[in-house]
Amino acid sequence: MPARSLHLTLPGPDATSTLARRIGAVLRPGDVLLLDGPVGAGKTHFARSLIQSLLPEPEDVPSPTFTLVQTYDGGAFEIWHTDLYRLSSPGEVIELGLLEAFEDSVTLIEWPDRLGDLAPDHALSLDFAPHDDPDQRVLDITWRDPRWDDRAGEFST
Repeated sequence: MPARSLHLTLPGPDATSTLARRIGAVLRPGDVLLLDGPVGAGKTHFARSLIQSLLPEPEDVPSPTFTLVQTYDGGAFEIWHTDLYRLSSPGEVIELGLLEAFEDSVTLIEWPDRLGDLAPDHALSLDFAPHDDPDQRVLDITWRDPRWDDRAGEFST
């Protein structure tokens, strides 16, 4: 199936948070979000906003840079937030238990290139990039799985 995509310019951190909440509102168990982009492009800010929007009670959402994985109880499903920057091989992904999380949790993965061939075909890819204006970000959202077709309308409104 050919890839479909959306190209967005986010005018600031508030717009990034708003988009994260919109996407969070349509997530289901088994959904995987691949958050790509350079350091400082907005991946972690997006992930924090999305996770906080899904939590039944507010709590701190730290970056998983050193722990590799943070999990949260989203009520109807578990939420996994991973930062794979420090991994050196896709085999380490298996040791973290991510393949099981792909089945029944909502999983957000920063530095998804570390997954190699283990990246799920049904994932939604979000590629963050800096903009000429330092407050803005460019975001390309792509997917191949039809599960995202109906939900994509929520991303661009």
